[in-house]
Amino acid sequence: MSMNESNQAFGEALVKSLIGERGHIPIAKALPDITAELAGKRTGEAPYTIYQLLKHMSYWQNFLLTYLEGGKPELPSHAMESWPSEERPENDEQWTANVEHFLNGIDKACQIARSAQLDEKIEHFPTETKAGILRNIASHNSYHLGEIVLLRRINGAWPPPGGGYPA
Repeated sequence: MSMNESNQAFGEALVKSLIGERGHIPIAKALPDITAELAGKRTGEAPYTIYQLLKHMSYWQNFLLTYLEGGKPELPSHAMESWPSEERPENDEQWTANVEHFLNGIDKACQIARSAQLDEKIEHFPTETKAGILRNIASHNSYHLGEIVLLRRINGAWPPPGGGYPA
């Protein structure tokens, strides 16, 4: 296998991790049917709402995409800054826009995974490669998607239309 074929194969593996495949439901299937009401619902002793989880996921996804696009994001002084203080979206439109923004970020990460030289070092993060940043996005999103699915299940809002199994 040539270096280019190896890069392409690894890129496709990263895409599968970014969108969610085999190990869990694709992210794009797990989010769009969530209502603003459910997104902002405080559940039992859970430390955050689905809305707060998605905003946190978007925060770090945007942060890491900035590196991939050649920028230098500003590191928060404390990890808590990556969590919104508000528990719920203002309305359905805001929630829908939050979901679309997040999913657009995944699309952007997938485009990079398919087109970038994955072993290339990151200009403003020289100990990291493009592949490493993409893997970080995928694993962070996967981790928190599991929490979103659990909150949905506890609230009787599972499975989503089309089923809750990987495709």
